[in-house]
Amino acid sequence: MPRPDSPSGQRLPRTAVAVAVVCVPLVACGPSHAPGTTPPTPASARTQPPDVPSSDVRLPPAGAPFEYQLGGADEPAAGSVAVARDSTEQPAGPYAICYVNGFQTQPGDTAAVLRDEPELVLHDDGEPVVDAGWPDEVLYDLSTPDLRARVAQRVGASIDTCAASGFDAVEVDNLDSFTRSRGLLTPDDALTFTALLVERAHAHGLAYAQKNTPDLAEAVRALGADLVVSESCAQWDECGAYTAVYPVVLDIEYERAPFEHLCAAQSDPGTHDPRLSVILRDHDLAPRTDPAAVHETCSR
Repeated sequence: MPRPDSPSGQRLPRTAVAVAVVCVPLVACGPSHAPGTTPPTPASARTQPPDVPSSDVRLPPAGAPFEYQLGGADEPAAGSVAVARDSTEQPAGPYAICYVNGFQTQPGDTAAVLRDEPELVLHDDGEPVVDAGWPDEVLYDLSTPDLRARVAQRVGASIDTCAASGFDAVEVDNLDSFTRSRGLLTPDDALTFTALLVERAHAHGLAYAQKNTPDLAEAVRALGADLVVSESCAQWDECGAYTAVYPVVLDIEYERAPFEHLCAAQSDPGTHDPRLSVILRDHDLAPRTDPAAVHETCSR
């Protein structure tokens, strides 16, 4: 979900992320790595080429029209192929993607987790670590193998629900929670935990979609992730970091200028990237019945 305090849709103000972005043409940009960040995965560890899924799962066609309906389920427009909805909703469309908050508590679950399993929540000086952008969410503690396994069981129950409901893929949010952990969690903690979730999804035949965090794209792909759901990759010149390693990238933009810029690049045979789909949405991801809703695709 897009953050109310960040038009990028990212979970952290960009100035706080220790990653430098080096830009070449719009659809061929990627991050370089500052000291202390996770470096690119060595070529020897990249077990899958970018044009094939990393497991025996079904992917939407590259470049297919898609919809992002986290703010409320809507009847998909004619021609929409992939439709992303929350795990509490029913799947829709020829290809259904299920949203799960994997690295932080869902707002409605926070009180219960703090009451029943407080040891699963990251604490700093005795206080739960809260996501400042979403103050009703707290970070899970992924700092040890035992805690990662226990949190994976809890998040895995949502993945199980996605599978039982008939979704085709799971989109797991907040991979970048370690950047909001006050230094208590590391990229390696996030990646080791991601491996457990990828395994859980694949056990159900669900494709696993990385959500945001382009500087970890190579590493997450090497763990077996299959596609990407990105927010504002055009705005932040990050689309190429995903398309370089993934066969399918579904991008949601929240600002018109970068959306139109990317659409123009996609309409030019010289810069068109067949792996990339892009849409423009309102920050609230409102259903079409809301007068403020924005649902636009590139016209080609």
